[in-house]
Amino acid sequence: MKKEEHTPHSFRSLSEAARAFGLPEPQHPLICMLGAESNQVIENNFPQSHVLSFYKISYKPRLSGRVKYGQHYYDFDEGGLLFAAPNQVIGSNADHGGVCSFYTLLIHPDFFLTYPLAKKIKQYGFFSYSANEALHLSDKEKATIISIFSIIEEELNSRIDDFSHDVIISQIELLLNYANRFYKRQFITRKTLSNDLLQKLEEILDNYFNNEKSLSRGIPTVQYLSEQLNISASYLSDMLRSLTGQNTQQHIHHKLIEKAKEKLSTTNLTVSEVAYELGFEHPQSFSKLFKTKTSQSPLEFRQSFN
Repeated sequence: MKKEEHTPHSFRSLSEAARAFGLPEPQHPLICMLGAESNQVIENNFPQSHVLSFYKISYKPRLSGRVKYGQHYYDFDEGGLLFAAPNQVIGSNADHGGVCSFYTLLIHPDFFLTYPLAKKIKQYGFFSYSANEALHLSDKEKATIISIFSIIEEELNSRIDDFSHDVIISQIELLLNYANRFYKRQFITRKTLSNDLLQKLEEILDNYFNNEKSLSRGIPTVQYLSEQLNISASYLSDMLRSLTGQNTQQHIHHKLIEKAKEKLSTTNLTVSEVAYELGFEHPQSFSKLFKTKTSQSPLEFRQSFN
């Protein structure tokens, strides 16, 4: 009989999460700060595989993911930030416990209601990054992030008034904007790694089309490519955008058009046959994409080429 997999523990309230850390009841039902630089939180009590119903932003003084990136490039070693969105599975049962957090900010989505950040926060791709894609901070970056956490903590502990909600929202948005900037810097400092991943991505796509996997599997998906590269789909798209200006879906479309042009110019395959070989279920979808990207129909391209 097949052994059942362990189901991740689900935390539905901030109070439940605070109890898991062995901390007092949060003062606010929709937002709380767990731990501070003088009061580290050891996450041994937290289930290694768990699901939260709220956003989680953690600063950790040490990040183990750095080693996984290899030896030929540099990352800052002043700890870093990890992000998680509601309903994501965080961690795994195979992970080791004992990870320290100086600051862990938990925010229920309802805290953002009536504020533009409720919609904007969903645009930050790093909430979907995996743990080994955490944001590594320099000394100056660390000081900036810690100062924002400190302001939020002070507001939560001593200034609950008519203005505190607005102040905290503005500080969270500032934190996210700095994280966005620092991640762009991280893509630059990891340029060697990023270029290696880009080269490997090209090899995977070439192999996919040359071995006619598209005939049986269809058009390669973003998820398929990210799994082949062992990175999250969001990180892959953001990395590609920093290198090429295109996200993963746009990169796939670019490769499809390249392969289509090759087949249209070097074979006698019909447009429908080219579409099926590239993984399109309907030739009309192929023709529409081709014209959108080249301003020509497949037949017009073939005629102009000949």
